[in-house]
Amino acid sequence: MNEIKLAEGVYWVGAIDWNIRFCGSYSTPRGTTYNAYLIIDEKVALVDVVKHGFSDEMLTRIKDIIDPKKIDYVISNHAEMDHSGSLPDVMKEATKARVIATEKGKEGLLKHHKISCDFITVKTGDELNLGKKNLLFISAPMLHWPDSMFTYIKEDRILLPNDAFGQHIATPQRFEDEVGDMVMNAAARYYATIVMPYAPLVLKKIQEIKDMGIMIEMIAPAHGTIWRKSPERIIQAYADWAEGKAKDKVLIIYDTMWESTDKMAKEILNGISSEGVEVRLFHLRKSDWSDIIEEVLDAKAILVGSPTLNNGMFPTVAGFLSFLKGLRPKGKIGAAFGSYGWGGGAVRAINEELKKAGFDVIEPGLEIKYVPNDNEIRECFELGKKVARKVKGH
Repeated sequence: MNEIKLAEGVYWVGAIDWNIRFCGSYSTPRGTTYNAYLIIDEKVALVDVVKHGFSDEMLTRIKDIIDPKKIDYVISNHAEMDHSGSLPDVMKEATKARVIATEKGKEGLLKHHKISCDFITVKTGDELNLGKKNLLFISAPMLHWPDSMFTYIKEDRILLPNDAFGQHIATPQRFEDEVGDMVMNAAARYYATIVMPYAPLVLKKIQEIKDMGIMIEMIAPAHGTIWRKSPERIIQAYADWAEGKAKDKVLIIYDTMWESTDKMAKEILNGISSEGVEVRLFHLRKSDWSDIIEEVLDAKAILVGSPTLNNGMFPTVAGFLSFLKGLRPKGKIGAAFGSYGWGGGAVRAINEELKKAGFDVIEPGLEIKYVPNDNEIRECFELGKKVARKVKGH
C-alpha cells in the first residue's frame, strides 16, 4: 500500500469502510473511514485503532512502514467500538506497547475488551515525549463520550481530536482539499447527528484550546478526511453551528394517514414560498431522518405535522420528535399542524414535545377536522406566511 504521510514521521494507517450505511442512530450513505495515525520517532506511538473486522487492513498499512512490535504506545482517544474494536488484535502484535487513555477511557477499554496490558492514564496538560516529537493530551469529556480526549503533536501542530471535526466519507483521498465541496456537507451532517447535543461544550473547548495557545495547522479526525488546507474553516463552522447560527430556511416535517395532513403541508409550503423564504418538505416515511437532521442544523424554523391517532401523534412523528429532542437544536422556531377525525390531540402533543426540545413555539398551531376545505386551505397558507415572516424577523 502507498504510504500516506501527514508530516515527517506521521502516517495515516486507518481503514476504509465502503459499505456501512448505518452507524449508531444515523445513516451513513457515503460510507466512512476509521482513521488511525502512526507517529515514528525514537519511540513509536499509534493514535487510535479501527473497528473490529478492519484490523488486517490497518496492520498491513502499519507493517508497510514499521514492525508493529516496535510500537511503544497505543493511544486511545475514545473507547467506542468503531475506534477501539481492533485493540485486542493490535496488542497481540504490539507486544511491548502500553495503552494511554483517560481514566474513563481505561475503564471503557477494560469493560469492552478485557485486555491485559499496562495502562497510562492522562488528563489535560499531560505530555508524552517520543524523542523529537512531544504529544500533548487534552481531555474532552462528552465530545462525545465521557472518556473522549484529543492528542496534539506539538512540533507539527497537528490535532488528533477523534470524533470531533469528522465526516462519514469513504474515499481513497485522505485530505479535504482532494474531495471538493461535499466535505462541508458531510461535516455538517456529522455535526448535526453526533455533536449537536454538546454545543455548549463545543464552544468551551474551542475557547480552551485558544487559551492554551495551541496553534493548529492540521486536524486529523477519526472519521473521514483530514483538514490540511483550511483547519480554521471547520473550527469556525463548529463555532457557528454551536452558537445556533441559521439562515432564513423553514422545514416542513410530517406524516399523513389519508392525505389531509399532506394537503395541509403543501399549502403551508406555498405560504412560506410566497414570502421568499427557502423551504423544504419531508415526509417521514419517505425521507431519511439523518438527511432531515442535517437540514435542521441551519434552519430557523420547523413545522411538524401529524394526523391524530389514539388522541396523540402518529408513531413516526413521535419517533422523529424523540430523536430531535435528544439532539437539542438551539434557537429554533417551531409550529404544529395536523388533521383529525372525531377528536384531536396530535397538535397539542407536538407543541409539548417542541417545547421540551427548547423551540420557540408558535401556538396554538393549526388542527383541521377531516379534509381541509377552501377556507381551511387558506388558513394553511396564512400559517406558512406567518412563520416565514417570523423567520425574517417581521
